Amino acid sequence: MKIADLIIWFETWANPSWCESWDNCGWQVEPGILDQEARVLVCLTPTLAVIQEAIALHANLIFAHHPLIFHPPKSFRTGEALTEIMRLAFTHNIGIYTAHTNFDQVANGTADVLAQILQLQQVSPIIPTQSGLGYGRVGMLESTLTLQELLHHIQIQLNSPHLIFSPTADLKQKISRVAVLGGSGAGFISAVVKTNAQVYLTSDCKFHQFQESRDLGIILIDAGHYATERPACHRLVEKFQALNLDWVQLSEQDEDFRQFLA
Repeated sequence: MKIADLIIWFETWANPSWCESWDNCGWQVEPGILDQEARVLVCLTPTLAVIQEAIALHANLIFAHHPLIFHPPKSFRTGEALTEIMRLAFTHNIGIYTAHTNFDQVANGTADVLAQILQLQQVSPIIPTQSGLGYGRVGMLESTLTLQELLHHIQIQLNSPHLIFSPTADLKQKISRVAVLGGSGAGFISAVVKTNAQVYLTSDCKFHQFQESRDLGIILIDAGHYATERPACHRLVEKFQALNLDWVQLSEQDEDFRQFLA
């Protein structure tokens, strides 16, 4: 499949017009590769390490969740990571394409994958944006779990080294209804309350957002940005493999950007 056809297929599924006004979805770098057979490296974040990996693997497209460019740069200067990524992309004819807030909303995007990992049933969006789609998911656990069991399950399934969660007096509390949102989802706490979820799994939560969730009766769980979104990248690789691309692989150089002291 040619790169142009792959992008058409993807945008039919996850329309870039759904992208938020502050976001930057779609082509970040397109060095004239649309007529080439797609050799795709999928990643969460298009870093310098990822493009060096793409060069070594002879990939011609980096398909990322996080945008390379969020805000229009005022300059490109030697020694800056963005400049070097752009230089290498054009020098080696590697395109960089981003699916961010459109991929968050779509079926089998970041939110749905999290819900499926937890085997949530009767799932619906936390914030609907169009028919059946939207930001985050909320649903019922297949079997009621204690909070302790749920925390353990999340840690195992997401391979998250550490979880941060709201203080609670009873880890034996029974949990049946859970909301999830991959990436930075603390701004949706008030919307989650309206769903009657007992637990909200997301990431990038601040001190006062844990206070807010406690005061609103929600158990907030922060599993980390990488841990909550990387599984969707793996799912995207599987979807691309079903298209019989010339070559597709999940990046091994994606980084969490955080290290935990044991």
